[in-house]
Amino acid sequence: MPDRALPAQVPRRVCILRLSALGDCANVVPVVHTLQAARPDIEICWVINRTEAKLVADLPGVECLVYDKRGGRSAIDELKRQLAGRRFDALLNMHASWRANRISLLVSAARRIGFDKRRARDGQRLFVRERIPPVASRHVVDGFLAFAAAIGADQPVFDWRVPIADADRAHAGGLLDAARDSRPILFISPCSSHIMRNWATDHYAAAADHAIRAHGMRCVLVGGPSQAEHAMGEAIMAAMREPATDRIGQTSLKQLLALFERGRILLTPDSGPAHMANATDIATISLHAATDPRRSGAYRSRDLCVDYFAQAASRYRNSTPDAVKWGARIEDDTGVMGLIPVAAVTARIDEVMGRP
Repeated sequence: MPDRALPAQVPRRVCILRLSALGDCANVVPVVHTLQAARPDIEICWVINRTEAKLVADLPGVECLVYDKRGGRSAIDELKRQLAGRRFDALLNMHASWRANRISLLVSAARRIGFDKRRARDGQRLFVRERIPPVASRHVVDGFLAFAAAIGADQPVFDWRVPIADADRAHAGGLLDAARDSRPILFISPCSSHIMRNWATDHYAAAADHAIRAHGMRCVLVGGPSQAEHAMGEAIMAAMREPATDRIGQTSLKQLLALFERGRILLTPDSGPAHMANATDIATISLHAATDPRRSGAYRSRDLCVDYFAQAASRYRNSTPDAVKWGARIEDDTGVMGLIPVAAVTARIDEVMGRP
């Protein structure tokens, strides 16, 4: 399609800078789809960390320049080499951190766009020439989509899907023994990268037992391969009265998505899998006391968030959710997530299972 037939204000060569974390990178995917819908011949380059690239590197029409944050100076030099001689029409600096600021200096772009005043931090304003306009919504997804709107793509596409190979779906089916067990599945991904966001193991166990007894569900534990996640899974299964299946550490990111495609409910704290799951039809019950679900709840399941952030703000900050700083985390006490009662979670499970 010739350029004159396309919206003139949508640039062709765009660089996205969002290094991490997994959930945030999953929430940038709708920006990619929005830009591509606005200009089908757009060329998108995404500067991203190595781990997060495993989720999005094969998005059609996107070139990922992978940065290894463990690589020190050599990683910066390699990224500099890849960006040498390249010039973009716009840099969307969607990561407010000192490391991202430093990396942004390697990107040559006619327009350099950063966050609005509420979302920007670590001196990002010194490294950009424009800011997105203030966004009424607190949610990170709406903030990200404001970058697309700032360069003319103002019709958001709420699509989190990434390619999943047939082999990954086959692996997921094998892990679930899908041919022989057709019960609706409750997935529990119990761990966040921030340990203070994790719910208690006996609470997870009680919620899982309820799902099995009240709704004939099957409980499957999922997560990464770390020792902490394996220990969490073992503790949950030991506390349960009903049998469950432990698949923690047995999937890649794409295989985890393939599992979610087969599930009815995902129960998780504010974590990467909570946001990855937006790419599927699974109902996500995300647990929030340490973080504000208005900012970081699973976007497509915001009505299912279990929200005790107000109670945490009152007890640990003597404040309210609207009064604490945007993006504040209440992660300084082991009792924060204990504010969430099991009954609040089982009520959400009942709600989902009562739907057609």
